[in-house]
Amino acid sequence: MDYVKLTERLIKALAKNEDMVTVKEFPSEDPNRIEIEVLVQEEDLPRVIGKGGKNINAVRTILKASSNLHDHKYIKLNVENF
Repeated sequence: MDYVKLTERLIKALAKNEDMVTVKEFPSEDPNRIEIEVLVQEEDLPRVIGKGGKNINAVRTILKASSNLHDHKYIKLNVENF
């Protein structure tokens, strides 16, 4: 399962400037852990996070459910702006 592509598709659906969304996977020492970092423009950050973190928590829930169906890896998602 390509969690980077899934994350990118979900975040681009939330952001206004979807061309400026960058999603990267970083290596982890633990083979059962995936670290994904999302970079969005500053004006898109509130839309991606959502009120009270609802949007980003929904993305995390989708990633966790997908992981549970496929390979049972822990996915850490970090969102920042540039």
